[in-house]
Amino acid sequence: MKGLGWFGIVRLGLVQFAIGAIVMLSSSLLNRLMVVEYGLPAAIPAGLVAWHYAVQLSRPIWGHGSDRGMRRTPWIVMGMALLAGGAMLAVASLGELGRGSVIGYAMAVAGFAVIGAGVGAAGTSLLALLATRVAPERRAAAAAITWIMMIVGIVITASVAGRLIDPFSFDRLVRVAGGVAGGAFIVAMIGIVGIEGRAPLPVEAPVARPAQRFGEALGEMMSEPEARHFTAFVFFAMLAYSMQDLILEPFAGLVFGLTPGQSTQLSGTQHSGVLIGMILVGIGGSAFGGGSPRILRRWIVGGCIGSALALVGLCMAARVGAGWPLAANIWLLGFANGVFAVAAIGAMMSLAGSAGPGREGVRMGVWGAAQAIAFGLGGLIGAVGVDIARFLTGQTSDAFALVFAGEGALFLAAAWLAVGVGRGAIARKQEALA
Repeated sequence: MKGLGWFGIVRLGLVQFAIGAIVMLSSSLLNRLMVVEYGLPAAIPAGLVAWHYAVQLSRPIWGHGSDRGMRRTPWIVMGMALLAGGAMLAVASLGELGRGSVIGYAMAVAGFAVIGAGVGAAGTSLLALLATRVAPERRAAAAAITWIMMIVGIVITASVAGRLIDPFSFDRLVRVAGGVAGGAFIVAMIGIVGIEGRAPLPVEAPVARPAQRFGEALGEMMSEPEARHFTAFVFFAMLAYSMQDLILEPFAGLVFGLTPGQSTQLSGTQHSGVLIGMILVGIGGSAFGGGSPRILRRWIVGGCIGSALALVGLCMAARVGAGWPLAANIWLLGFANGVFAVAAIGAMMSLAGSAGPGREGVRMGVWGAAQAIAFGLGGLIGAVGVDIARFLTGQTSDAFALVFAGEGALFLAAAWLAVGVGRGAIARKQEALA
């Protein structure tokens, strides 16, 4: 038996599509509305987004819950329901915030907490299901497919919602948000319902071990050097990955004098590079090397080093200015980011699956929590780092160069950690074949 087929993998990608659609609604659209249409300080939506990442520290608990029941579908359905409901609660809070009501702030905090819980429950259980049901040689491609579909969900929702919401009114916002949340939930149900019961386990999957309590499962995982090592890698790599999120467009505007439209086009250039990198690893990681940890490790190291080199280029761009090929540099950064990100997700599924059935969820949860912490800190560190460096140096270009250099150093640290990723799994496989 080959595990989940390509059609089944694409169906599960619909769940990631739906998650991306609702997250875009809550983190991007509401961010703009709070600051521009409702005149709130930018710190409020930034704090709410950071809060939803903090709530995702609960990912190990959600993953362990799906481990104990040995069924991922109910947790994914519950997570999508929480995500859709939390998004609508966050939207409803704008009506109260517009009137300056304290209730509005309480609703917003509660809404983003529910969003974080929904992303944690649905996202962690989905990755655990992929780790359980996808054969090793298809894991790199599965990671690429699901990530690409999440990006497609973000792009399509941003385009459609952006057109439908004008001219803006709160009532129109509620209708558009309700359509996005409801439609995304339906898409996720099309993707998940019935698939877990039909998909056979890969032939090499061992028999499930007895269910553990959460503390026992977490303790067992963190007692493994390989698991601790990979957790550190995920944190450093995703911290570096997210540091650029809030500073690339300001960099293009302040240093190169680009207009808002031109800097937004640069963001599109970066994401096109990300997609090409993901597709390359999805095809190459599965077609050549059968998705083995050794092959995925090479992609990870190469992607991290490539990202560091692209950031060196941005450091030089800050010094050279308008003559630098900025668009090509940012495309290369996106390409290298896409390469390492998909390879890392593929390795994550391999390492979670190697622990055996009944252990994937808590492992995916811990690594997802490390990623959430890194994402929450990365954007903040990047933005605050630029502000501090500008204050200390008095030079905008030098400030960005220093932050890009620090981000590049983090990618090199992640590459060094990645060298040891999967060594235990490789050794166990060689022993089994001996």
